[in-house]
Amino acid sequence: MNFSPPSERVSKAKNTNTVTEQMTKAGQKIEHSSFAIVDAEAGNKGNYTDEQWPLVRRMIHATADFEFNGLTEFHPDAMQAGLEAIAAGAPIVADVEMICVGLSKPRLSHFGVQTHQFISDDDVIETAKAEGTTRAVQAMRKAHKLGLLNGAIVGVGNAPTALLEVIHLIQEEGAKPALIVGMPVGFVSAKESKDIVAASNQVPWVITRGRKGGSTLVVSAIHAMLALAEAREKGNLST
Repeated sequence: MNFSPPSERVSKAKNTNTVTEQMTKAGQKIEHSSFAIVDAEAGNKGNYTDEQWPLVRRMIHATADFEFNGLTEFHPDAMQAGLEAIAAGAPIVADVEMICVGLSKPRLSHFGVQTHQFISDDDVIETAKAEGTTRAVQAMRKAHKLGLLNGAIVGVGNAPTALLEVIHLIQEEGAKPALIVGMPVGFVSAKESKDIVAASNQVPWVITRGRKGGSTLVVSAIHAMLALAEAREKGNLST
């Protein structure tokens, strides 16, 4: 039983993330201990701001790969754009279903955020076959036709062609996502697609340089932003 004064309990609730935390105290303890280990072993974090580091830390936590302390790069407006998009309930458009499944539904629901992916839709598959393109390309084109890209957070963790198509839609068709989380993994165009995103500089982005990436990283990055958005909502993060 909690015998602390009501005012103290309210203060604790205000200053503690609840929606974006693990659901049990045991889970919270393990996660917080893991974050503390990452902080202690990461070495120089000078390349990142106080808002950027929680995202990088969570990516390291998800992969046990400290190279993301350095491989992860941010557009100067990336964190602000992502937090504003989440607060506004903007959609998340992903290249693959894995990202949508990996994101916490209660955390998304708290902000009214919905996820979308079209990689396995029949019309996407048929058009890709007919036009000799990838399903990932056609999935992003479908998202644009449905008006979902404008103001959205676009998460790409698997298909470089999806990332290249998003840049094409921005440059040629006026699409305007709020943020691109571009982290495709692989050997064919993965590195190059992320380089192109960073060079285009037309919308804010977060990328992982080189071949490393994956849907797990996109999920981790978005979860970090959700946690920061809750902290800001509670007045614990400066705007």
